[in-house]
Amino acid sequence: MSFKILVILPNWLGDAIMATPAIELLSRYYQDVEFTFVGSFASIQALKYHPRCKKAVIDTTKESGNRYINTYKLAHNLGEFNLAITFRNQAYSSLLLRFTSTVICIAKESWHSRFLLSHTPKIKTSQHLVKQYSQLAMTDIDNFDGNIPDLKLYIEPIVFKKPTLGINAGATYGSAKRWYPDRFAQVAKEFSSLYDIIIFGGPNEIEMASEIESNLKNLNVSNYINLAGKTDIKELCANIGGCSLFITNDSGPMHIAASYKVPTVSIFGPTRCDETSQWSNEKSAIVKHNIGCSPCMRRECPLDHHECMKGVTASEVIEAVKELKCELKP
Repeated sequence: MSFKILVILPNWLGDAIMATPAIELLSRYYQDVEFTFVGSFASIQALKYHPRCKKAVIDTTKESGNRYINTYKLAHNLGEFNLAITFRNQAYSSLLLRFTSTVICIAKESWHSRFLLSHTPKIKTSQHLVKQYSQLAMTDIDNFDGNIPDLKLYIEPIVFKKPTLGINAGATYGSAKRWYPDRFAQVAKEFSSLYDIIIFGGPNEIEMASEIESNLKNLNVSNYINLAGKTDIKELCANIGGCSLFITNDSGPMHIAASYKVPTVSIFGPTRCDETSQWSNEKSAIVKHNIGCSPCMRRECPLDHHECMKGVTASEVIEAVKELKCELKP
């Protein structure tokens, strides 16, 4: 008989991908695992291809009606599990686990999890999020050896005919995390003789991607395509996975690149790179400026100067790419 595990995924795409090592650990330490994933649209679309995923459910409990009642109904429809874990620190996710009547329920320690669930460990929040999620998943495992696997997505990457540079100027969390389109274009121009270029972006980042495209045209670069707003999550992962090099802000696509071991340069500003940088990607580099007000962890610059990102020059990112010493794929 299968060992049934309910997993409540993080809402953000990047966070969900950083939870994949924890999911792999659950697969490793429990025999004949059968997962049910519950999460946001983005997290479900990225992780539903796991070979041990029996069911993937998009959480719509807050969209209309009474969320408490909706959560109860969702739990009733899901049924009971051998183990349930949430990677969200949220009262409704604790309620969802409790309403399934599962005996072993795991969540980070909080006022609601302590009250509702069986296992609520204290997890040190100043460490990388991958470590936090993995430690949480191994709460009930006595023989955990401490080894944390790589990020893992079960979506086949595209094989491009030529070496390809991916550019990702977006960051869903907020404008404070975004570097500038003209500077992304300058970096792309520098390597356009070696790589074809793909501009990535979500539906809300089409304007930003168009700015990069305009700048590339002004720089007489023509070997690019603009995929902003034109890919679903699966296609986004497949395209990023096929890149030979990736230039990005701190974002979900940054973690997609890490899961495929794509050589990556990431530009950080208001966020903590020691907690959300690429996990276990040897060919990765971070460009950031340590200024007095960073990391502020704000969606928009609270001081209206954005110096943490404005101070990062195209030449710095170009140099970081060169230091990676990427070997071009044929």
